[in-house]
Amino acid sequence: MATPFTLPPLPYADDALSPVISANTMGFHYGKHHKTYVDNLNKLSEGTEFAAMPLVDVIKKTAGNADKVGIFNNAAQIWNHTFFWESMTPKSGGGKPTGKLAALIDSDLGGYDKFKSDFAQAAITQFGSGWAWLVSDNGKLAIRKTGNAETPISGSAKPLLTIDVWEHAYYLDYQNRRADFVNTVIDKLLDWSRANERLGA
Repeated sequence: MATPFTLPPLPYADDALSPVISANTMGFHYGKHHKTYVDNLNKLSEGTEFAAMPLVDVIKKTAGNADKVGIFNNAAQIWNHTFFWESMTPKSGGGKPTGKLAALIDSDLGGYDKFKSDFAQAAITQFGSGWAWLVSDNGKLAIRKTGNAETPISGSAKPLLTIDVWEHAYYLDYQNRRADFVNTVIDKLLDWSRANERLGA
């Protein structure tokens, strides 16, 4: 039987982000964790109105609804993970942003060095599982962090980049050294070109 929600393909090979993120980590993170959220959402939404909805609509309609927390958690985690894979690139990742995004980081966030420090701190200090985000909200850039499956798309902000700080994102490669994982992703993998595209979309 066809299922309404499917696991999106990775935008690169599972070893393309190595050595920052190993193929072993990708095998578990994408191949097991991300896939499980898809499988769970298909089971939880079967026979409900949500089975026929686009993923973003499922997230927005179930956010904050205690009766639908299972559907929200799995739908949001599918979206968050897909966005995380698309926030990184093996080819030209890291470095400093250019164009409009660079100008806004200067004006809204105090320049790239301050952004990098503040973004890393948001990721490192997120207690327990969660995410750090660079978002555009009402035309201004902001750094946010969310716990568990929470996601900016359930509100008004437009996400531009994210870093996953659930332990399964880094533990096989970095053990308890979350800060090393976060800083290396920022330095070597963030896809500033894609973030600029999202800003202008």
